Amino acid sequence: MTGSLLFLCLFSLSCWVNLMPTAGDKIFHFGTCRVSMSMTEIRAGFRAIKANIQSRDPIRSLSILSHPHSLHKVKSSDRCCITHQLFTFYVDKVFKHCRTEDSFVNRKISSIANSFLSVRRKLGQCHEQNNCVCGEESTEKFKQILANYEGLNVTSAAMKSLGELDILLDWMEKSR
Repeated sequence: MTGSLLFLCLFSLSCWVNLMPTAGDKIFHFGTCRVSMSMTEIRAGFRAIKANIQSRDPIRSLSILSHPHSLHKVKSSDRCCITHQLFTFYVDKVFKHCRTEDSFVNRKISSIANSFLSVRRKLGQCHEQNNCVCGEESTEKFKQILANYEGLNVTSAAMKSLGELDILLDWMEKSR
């Protein structure tokens, strides 16, 4: 009996610890979907490479994420969908084509990519449970972002998108 009670207490504590965000994690609400992520870790990694990445951007007059109305005024109900699409975009398109000759920069990119992959999985679970519905507005906004990206060669578009990561992070924090 005592062993069962001890097991139950340890199991409950284990579940509670796994549900709590770790130090530095923030909980983001994207519509009905809640996701914890370490914004501090992602921002620190990005700050360490931002100047290097942005110096590789030859086209300063064009923006992929801040094109008029790309992320502005997204309805609360569409935030989960567009965030899921953006994290998928960064994981599938951007990070795959961001390689430099600098191993420090590559390690930071890899670290950020791993964080994005984790968040994308969590958003994907919401999407699978129909808690992350894609409305017409989010679909159109994401199509505009893809059109901006695909208008450039793959490497330039990937570096530009990575260099604009702070736009996405700022939008997410304002949307919280």
